[in-house]
Amino acid sequence: MTRTRTLSAVAASAAALLAGTSLTAADAASNSYVALGDSYSAGVGTKSKVDSCYRSTFGYPALIAAAKGLALNYQACSGATVADVQNNQLGALNSTTGYVSITIGGNDVGFASVLTECAKPAWMSDCQTKINGGLNILRGQMPARYDSLFSSIRSKAPNAKVVVASYPRIFNGEDCNALTWFSPQEQTSLNSATDELDTLLLGKATSRGFGTVDVRSSFNTHRVCDTTEWINGLSYPIEESYHPNRAGNQSYAALVAPKLVGSTLRTSTASTSDSARTGAQPATEPPFSLTSPESIAGAKKVGINPAELKRLDADLRSGDGVRVQSATKRVKQLDAMAEAKLRS
Repeated sequence: MTRTRTLSAVAASAAALLAGTSLTAADAASNSYVALGDSYSAGVGTKSKVDSCYRSTFGYPALIAAAKGLALNYQACSGATVADVQNNQLGALNSTTGYVSITIGGNDVGFASVLTECAKPAWMSDCQTKINGGLNILRGQMPARYDSLFSSIRSKAPNAKVVVASYPRIFNGEDCNALTWFSPQEQTSLNSATDELDTLLLGKATSRGFGTVDVRSSFNTHRVCDTTEWINGLSYPIEESYHPNRAGNQSYAALVAPKLVGSTLRTSTASTSDSARTGAQPATEPPFSLTSPESIAGAKKVGINPAELKRLDADLRSGDGVRVQSATKRVKQLDAMAEAKLRS
């Protein structure tokens, strides 16, 4: 496998390529690769942040560029919405752009805020309402946003091969993370919302004549809490959470490369295994407080003693593995009890 280059080296090669007077426009187009999109394109989750956008040498566009000798212009940025791509990233496209890849839309429908809400115990969260809010945006606004974005990409890069990649389903029905409380029903709803987003994203890409890659089946046995995870669970730092790790990005690269450049991307079993072990570290403290006014008020409504929550919150933040494990088990019991009461 071709050795991965640093982002600076990739950028330098791109600049040299496009500045070279001996190259024709067709030559430049054959090598110029612009990676657009959000955190899933930038490489969040690989524990290799190099700038404020979290562009990573282990992100799938960088892996493809390094393996195929493409001159990468890495525009993808963590947190980007469709509007951000249009306003801040499309300036990299022109008639000499040969290849474009993109994953986009999750931030438009509130990916991070929805997961944050649904990770809380049932008595302090309103997961389904948050999901429904994202679905309202998806159904009411995203069709037009995708139409506008994809039209702009084709207009600015008329000669490029464009490939749009989907998002994976994150959950497998189990919550093995010590500091989150996703119920099976919430996980099903979140996966279903991902499916609806992917259906729209890939459908709009196909109607524009772009190539598409649906990663869901490849990730189906590598979700959070599967034996071999390609997606991080709750992690430290928090931005690494619920994004593909290095093995996940290798999978993206292997799936996108044939559609983008027409040839496979070889990755070794050893490198994939190593990548799985070099993902983000598990979070050591819950990202919210069980003793917040929101939590206490919700707990009282379902008959949970606030004094017990204060003890459990202290145990979860203690750093003592035994106390954390015991507190996690008890909070999961309370979560299930609260959810049953709220559903009744």
